[in-house]
Amino acid sequence: MCAKMAGFGFDRLIYGYSLFGTESTLGPWEDALILSNMDEDYLKKFIGESHYAHAPLSEWALHNTGARSWSYLDEDYEKMTPRQQAVVDLNLAHGLVAGDSISFATPSPRTRAVMAMAARPGMGQDEVNEIWKHHGRTISLLANVTHLKIISLPHINERTKLSRRQQEVLNWVADGKTYQDIATILGVSIATVEKHLRLVREKLDVETTPQAVLKAAFWNQMFIVRG
Repeated sequence: MCAKMAGFGFDRLIYGYSLFGTESTLGPWEDALILSNMDEDYLKKFIGESHYAHAPLSEWALHNTGARSWSYLDEDYEKMTPRQQAVVDLNLAHGLVAGDSISFATPSPRTRAVMAMAARPGMGQDEVNEIWKHHGRTISLLANVTHLKIISLPHINERTKLSRRQQEVLNWVADGKTYQDIATILGVSIATVEKHLRLVREKLDVETTPQAVLKAAFWNQMFIVRG
């Protein structure tokens, strides 16, 4: 995908997919799948410091689908809130000057999926708009196919880093086994099973084991085949 988009002049991409958005937010970044080839220092600031939550694109993506040119960054800058302007300034400081973004259609009101595509250094927005005029449909098609493939795969984020044993125990719970059943199958004590599930709940940031199963299922993390 990165190579394909680079061929159109977009050499830096960031894709975000969240199943836990609300009407007013994209949801916690720890619950989101984030893929990018952008500079690590930029990502630490944009994602780690939650600037993404105040990006003008984020607000637009909450209520819209389709593509949007970055022309609005200049046109609407004076109308933006100070926090939105700070995000734009951060992007400009890291060379994210021109580009396009896509907000993908999703099946749930809580699901959000967005891709931002930054043009290579030296390209202006007028040039990007001209590229989109001639190749926008192809770019949108490639982006949507990539999005659909990504969401069909197991999601890796800050909360899905379960150990093999934790994953195994959670799978047995989803299979309807009792703690005693799981302990017998794995050859461990019930206390050990309870410990694994407590750690799973902590990692997934949920209160109950059924919630953990549901959240892991949302992320395609149940019964996965490991290499």
